[in-house]
Amino acid sequence: MALGTATGASSSAYELRFDAGRSCLDLLATTHPGEKLDSVEVLHAWITGSGLVPPGTPLSHADASWLVGFRELRGHIGRLVHGRLSPATPSYDRSLARVNELARTAPPAPRALRREDGTLVRELDPPEYPALLGALARDTVELLTDPVARASLRQCEGDNCPIVYVDSSRGRRRRWCSSEVCGNRERVARHRRRAALARA
Repeated sequence: MALGTATGASSSAYELRFDAGRSCLDLLATTHPGEKLDSVEVLHAWITGSGLVPPGTPLSHADASWLVGFRELRGHIGRLVHGRLSPATPSYDRSLARVNELARTAPPAPRALRREDGTLVRELDPPEYPALLGALARDTVELLTDPVARASLRQCEGDNCPIVYVDSSRGRRRRWCSSEVCGNRERVARHRRRAALARA
């Protein structure tokens, strides 16, 4: 998915990104450059934007406990993704156990509803957050156990950017989490370096 901007009741503007190639990695991106999941309204926008639920799914029953659960899962996913090359640590094992436990929960159940014009649309009953966490945990399990997807994981080459993404580009040459964000910063920095050398 492309970059998306969400607006809501949060006191500061925020941008939610959905370009990492997997929902679990999009959740990791909510920590950069600062905490983005800072209100229930932002979490609503993230859940919908990530595709966990169809647009218009009722989420008014979400509360602050959802923020705690999503942030906790995000921490476990981060340890697993960043520690995938040297996973033999107690914190890695605890995160793996927790993600496996959450993955056992049944996902939100979709249903097909007929519109007045006869077309079918997918809807969900108001989902409970354990079901949403379960869907993200299963996405994490699938990512880390699929050799092709795992081999395509990349960390952005942008300065101080911790975002991890699935490189599905032709030739696997993608360097940045986003060409418009980190890629553009690198191009601007390169231009400035060339201009400074030309002036010297």
